[in-house]
Amino acid sequence: MEELPHLPPEVWVYVFSYLSTDEKHTVRTVCRQLKRLVDHPSLWRDYTVVLSDLRRYTYGFWDTLNHRKLTRVAVRHLRRKEWRRLVKFLPSLTAIVFVDGGRVYKGKYLDNLARFPDLRELGVRNANWDEPVIGGSLSGQLHERLTHLSACNVRLPCTVEFINAVSHLVNLRYLVFHQQGEGYGLDTVRPVPCGVFHNLLLSLKKLKHLSWGMRGEPPEPLPDDYLSPSDPENPGTPRYGGPALTSLELVDYPETILPENALRSLTSLRSLTIRYRYIREGIECRLTSWLSPLQQLETLTIIGGNSLAAYTTTIPSSVTRLTLRVAITLKDMDSIAPKVPGLEHLDIEQNRSSGSLCRRIPMLFPQLRTLRIRFFRREPEKDLLSLNRLRHLVQLELLVERSFILRDYLNGHPWPSPSVRALINQLRELSENRITVITTMRQRNPLRECDCVWEGD
Repeated sequence: MEELPHLPPEVWVYVFSYLSTDEKHTVRTVCRQLKRLVDHPSLWRDYTVVLSDLRRYTYGFWDTLNHRKLTRVAVRHLRRKEWRRLVKFLPSLTAIVFVDGGRVYKGKYLDNLARFPDLRELGVRNANWDEPVIGGSLSGQLHERLTHLSACNVRLPCTVEFINAVSHLVNLRYLVFHQQGEGYGLDTVRPVPCGVFHNLLLSLKKLKHLSWGMRGEPPEPLPDDYLSPSDPENPGTPRYGGPALTSLELVDYPETILPENALRSLTSLRSLTIRYRYIREGIECRLTSWLSPLQQLETLTIIGGNSLAAYTTTIPSSVTRLTLRVAITLKDMDSIAPKVPGLEHLDIEQNRSSGSLCRRIPMLFPQLRTLRIRFFRREPEKDLLSLNRLRHLVQLELLVERSFILRDYLNGHPWPSPSVRALINQLRELSENRITVITTMRQRNPLRECDCVWEGD
């Protein structure tokens, strides 16, 4: 440490904030002083630690977690004694998510959650329950405490019973429910009945983010007002009575299910994500009518679905963040640009029909601050240097699909290749290091990102 600059501790902490998790752990091995600095709580504020088989962790490990003031954990199946360890060593947990349980759980398994007085966020992923996930006693203890709830790929004994239990969590602000099914058969997944879903929305007045998904398809379309319950205090009128949602995500809902007027009452939305599983031939694109009433929308994400030409003319001009996971052409980009003059964040894919996107982007979207491009079957070429003309650009992400990485890695050319690294260095020089270039997929947030929405490889 004597050979390093004598800087104030807060400066060292600021420098360490630019390091990845692996790099921070490397710094800890240098000396005690750097170990103490890199364990500063501000560097781990939103970090979620993944735990399994708690018996193998030492007292020093738990002391490190407490020194970092970690309050978020993702755990696999915990036995009764392991629950006691978690309560003993991390009593101040505010967020717990269960991932890949791999067994059938009973309702009382989650009763241990009541022993964490500061618990605010709960997630359950990839598991089977033969009793209600949130029983009566647990619901009574958490109904005013939970603000975030996520349930994805969970086979329930009764979906309606689960939704009714969630309706009592009156302080929920963030809800994810990606429906899997009931029981243990291969039955068709049925949607949550309209009346039960309306009761949920009418009860959760503080809800801001809703991610709603369903694997399967009902025999008939959902009613027009499925996402728009009427105000019970004004019966007989079309007045909306649900929460003032600011963020909505629809997962695996094909356009044959939701009607044209599905989002007509959700005018408070600032963010909309549509994740299509498939599109049937001959089905008219309904994105045009879905987007029309959303004139305050700031973030729009479309994953799959119809061609861009079917709805580009109705993208609200208020959008500043746009993500498109669809086949895209230069003609599509030309039609999108006039609709979003203030676009600051763009996330697209470079495919065979895209042409020279990097050359066109500076002319079409001059206000961009961040740009993310995922390449398929080809590397970035020399036109990448054209992005230097984006005077406001500060972050550029260049990613490739997994099969591309594996193929080239086996051939001795890992990503990014020497030619791509050379282009990146030239771009940095041209921008005088204004542009930060990222070539690795960001780490998954196990608390927020389930298998349905995670795009990592």
